[in-house]
Amino acid sequence: MFSSFFSTVAPTDPHAPNFHPVSSAYKPEELFGELEPKDTEWTCPGGFAVETQTFYHFLEDGTSVMCQVIHSSVGVWYPTIQFTTKIYNPNTKERTWKSLNVTNFVTPPPGLDKRSSKADQFSLTHKSKPGSDTPESYLLTANLGDDLQITLDIGRPATVPGFKVGKGPNGGFSYYGPDPKNAEGYMIHRFWPRTRATGMIVHKGQAIAAKGPGVFVHAIQGMRPNLTAARWNFAFFHSESHGGVSAVQMDFTTTEAYGRKGAGSGFATVSVGGLVLGGKLAAVTAETKWPDEEYAQSGVISRAIHTKTAHDSETGYNAPTELAFRWAAPSILPDAQGAVDATLTVDIGTPDAYKGLIEKVDVLAEIPYVIKTMVNYVAGTKPYIYQWQNPSTLHVSLPAGIIPGVSDKVEVEGELYNEATFIS
Repeated sequence: MFSSFFSTVAPTDPHAPNFHPVSSAYKPEELFGELEPKDTEWTCPGGFAVETQTFYHFLEDGTSVMCQVIHSSVGVWYPTIQFTTKIYNPNTKERTWKSLNVTNFVTPPPGLDKRSSKADQFSLTHKSKPGSDTPESYLLTANLGDDLQITLDIGRPATVPGFKVGKGPNGGFSYYGPDPKNAEGYMIHRFWPRTRATGMIVHKGQAIAAKGPGVFVHAIQGMRPNLTAARWNFAFFHSESHGGVSAVQMDFTTTEAYGRKGAGSGFATVSVGGLVLGGKLAAVTAETKWPDEEYAQSGVISRAIHTKTAHDSETGYNAPTELAFRWAAPSILPDAQGAVDATLTVDIGTPDAYKGLIEKVDVLAEIPYVIKTMVNYVAGTKPYIYQWQNPSTLHVSLPAGIIPGVSDKVEVEGELYNEATFIS
């Protein structure tokens, strides 16, 4: 996979494509690739790579909870493994953040497969119950210090299979470099688009019942993270109405170095996502936006657009003040065929008075020191992740048979968690 990483031989044609997005690799009817057991196994890649497993949940009182395991490889250095968590209560505005470099990380733990992992500070145990209403689940336990302990049982409903874009071993992969079969690097995302968590969070000695829907994302950046993408957007919408509605989208824009016409033709945007309607996975979306083309007006649509922006003097970026997300693709449900289309627009205010802002995360202050020394970010730039949580409305057009009693359009009130990341 990385045999060409250190090669000094230039491709025969300097204008040949050196980015091969998963969003352009499959026909509309081939976008849904159901996850296989190996897809959510830890790969712990060598070279320069970052692998993450991230769980996002909304609790019954509106509190959002994020738990993430990060496996970072930097060349010949020993990998760094972090466990991070962020808990945000929009009612009290209280924010709890923990990031620990864990010790004695193991995958697989004794008696389990590589879908499970553990360290001194946490354990993540995958459980299978084929044929049940919850065929897969994770038991997450974490002791993050005297003031924070977490126990969550996170299940995936049988009606909501995990997915990647495209079937088979290459499903989900975007490749960097002129030859996808001998790639310089890769990017992949795999999803459980709707989960259900139950458990307990003990914060400063106070026990908090943790119950609510969520999403699970397994991602790998198989290259230096400052080379894979210049921008990111992530959105997770959920509602308990209409039998359960969720929308998830992951969107990234390449650096200038990787594009359709070789180095210098970059800033291609890849967006992948999925829609859960009526408690069932209804559609998988994927779209490529090349910088020299306009957005398509029909067909499969998957996009996150900063429809309004303003300069943020704190970070130096033109940050969004309004965002629009859209998912459109054929229904994957055999008994409810037709086009599914969903849109969501959120007004988040101005950089000096944001609505629902959880935090502006200074990336370089959070990543391990060894990675910081090996990743050469553009001089003068400072990567930031903006995180918001706001009530939102998902406008859905859908065929009959997906949501009982709905055969055309429906507006779904819910909660949106979204991120906008600026790398360079």
